[in-house]
Amino acid sequence: MSDTKTVPTMGADDAPDAVYDARTLGAPKMTIFGIQHMFAMFGATILVPTLTGLSVSATLLFAGLGTLLFHFLSKGKVPAFLGSSFAFIAGYAAIAPNGEAHLLPYACLGVACAGLLYLIVSALFKVFGPQRIMRFFPPVVTGPIVICIGLILAPSAIANCETNWPVALVAIAIIVISNIWGRGMIRIIPILLGVIGSYVAAAFAGVVDFAPVADAAWIGLPVLWDNTVFALFGPNFDAGLAITAIITIMPLAFATIIEHIGDMSAISSTCNRNFIAEPGLHRTLLGDGLATIVASLFGAPANTTYGENTGVLALTRVFDPRVVRIAACFAILFSFCPKFAAVISCMPACVIGGVSLVLYGMISAVGIRNLVENHVDFMMSRNVLITALILVLSLGIASSAAGAIVFEVGGVTVALSGLAVGSVVGILLNIILPGKEEGWDGGLAAEAEADDVPLPLEAEVTNLPIAD
Repeated sequence: MSDTKTVPTMGADDAPDAVYDARTLGAPKMTIFGIQHMFAMFGATILVPTLTGLSVSATLLFAGLGTLLFHFLSKGKVPAFLGSSFAFIAGYAAIAPNGEAHLLPYACLGVACAGLLYLIVSALFKVFGPQRIMRFFPPVVTGPIVICIGLILAPSAIANCETNWPVALVAIAIIVISNIWGRGMIRIIPILLGVIGSYVAAAFAGVVDFAPVADAAWIGLPVLWDNTVFALFGPNFDAGLAITAIITIMPLAFATIIEHIGDMSAISSTCNRNFIAEPGLHRTLLGDGLATIVASLFGAPANTTYGENTGVLALTRVFDPRVVRIAACFAILFSFCPKFAAVISCMPACVIGGVSLVLYGMISAVGIRNLVENHVDFMMSRNVLITALILVLSLGIASSAAGAIVFEVGGVTVALSGLAVGSVVGILLNIILPGKEEGWDGGLAAEAEADDVPLPLEAEVTNLPIAD
């Protein structure tokens, strides 16, 4: 089978072929692609420790290690990067509202326990198979969910852009011009160019404070023992606080698991590969869960598959997971350099906002493509209702004052994100409402697994066969 496949991109008739083996591009270009993926995830990844009080260096280290662990467990086939998860910020805030250093390890313990739920769900996928599980996730459900993933993130991009719109527009302009009118390498590294160009513009505009960079050391350890969960188990261990953290934070994993399935659908649709069938959701969930557990135990944020990097995939058409692993290695390397972490931490919000604005839009565009390519019939009232409720609930709740539906169960406060509520409602409506479309012949999925070839668009990942 050829390593390349012609696919449309960004509406350009002369768009380059999609690349599934980046070795054909040569080592220098592969390295540049890896650096681009690293910069794409930096903004959001370092924002989580900035908001919670966790270590930026530890975050970079375990984002890289978590990504490599994920790739090992998923047979090195899924081009996903694992960065800091925003879903658990509320959990950290509940246990350590002001980022108290002595309380954060308890929150990390709760997140580590939440990672165990990934392992349980992974086992269910392994036992029952993706066909039986994915019958609940047809295109009419996953398409709107993927659209919402991008749109829910959009306000954060706008908020960052509002700190300095001229610099943000520089990032957007560089990305658009590079991708549409660029030639050769320029055309396929627009994100990296956007980050560098707008960062330089921000420096000239005087909106970057480089004082932390000057004060930071060149080499240092990214993990401190006192910040780890292991440091809790001593004479001052508070068992009650530990139990509270576990009970408070563990339920958040149900929302992130649903989001993981949506992310895998988005990456599969972007790359035209059925990653839900091969290597299988049981492997990707296992990788995500173990990465979260390991990161949390050592005082880093929970990991999750990153939509920013899915946006890079959609923009560059370079789908080789090797490129993402290069990004992971760079993240690990730079985690030992506090000065580099300071450079990244000094990146202005307007730079992050300009780049994110494009990437988040690309995620939503993938969801629209999912609906179009799978020929979802919106003449059917059931499909209109399912899509409408997923969109309105996900976006409406996310933009509400609380940002979630909050309720108490047995004295424990539970907060369900808009995406989690919209996803659950969409799944339930698809089960309940009459007129559900039939699945496709299992031979297609089986053949795709055996030969590692892309499924036909009609039988793409979100339309897996229904098993009796």
